Amino acid sequence: MQVISVIDDDPSVRAAADNLLSSHGYEVRTFASAEAFLQSAHTDDSSCIVTDVQMPGMSGLDLLVAVRGYGNQTPFIFITAFADPSVQIRAQKAGAAGFLEKPFPSSVLIKCIEAVLRGKQGI
Repeated sequence: MQVISVIDDDPSVRAAADNLLSSHGYEVRTFASAEAFLQSAHTDDSSCIVTDVQMPGMSGLDLLVAVRGYGNQTPFIFITAFADPSVQIRAQKAGAAGFLEKPFPSSVLIKCIEAVLRGKQGI
């Protein structure tokens, strides 16, 4: 079973993502912060990481840099309510596989995850 880690400081986003992804057959792990994810025992067993860009403390971009620094190449999909083109460019340069602007249809997230799990760029 493929594991999707969802990192977002908004509990409603985490709950919605958990319900959506679980209903599509994924094992889902949710975290309220980048720091909580990094302190967990699950940093190396995710098939895909879905993270908010802007969070208190460590940002999603900082998390990507930290994970890559450990040699982990798990694909990252960023979600954000504040779509700043410069942030999207920075995320792509850092190796993001997808970048979605909230709100987005749930089908878009599923298609993006399926694409990156097949080794292709997301949306």
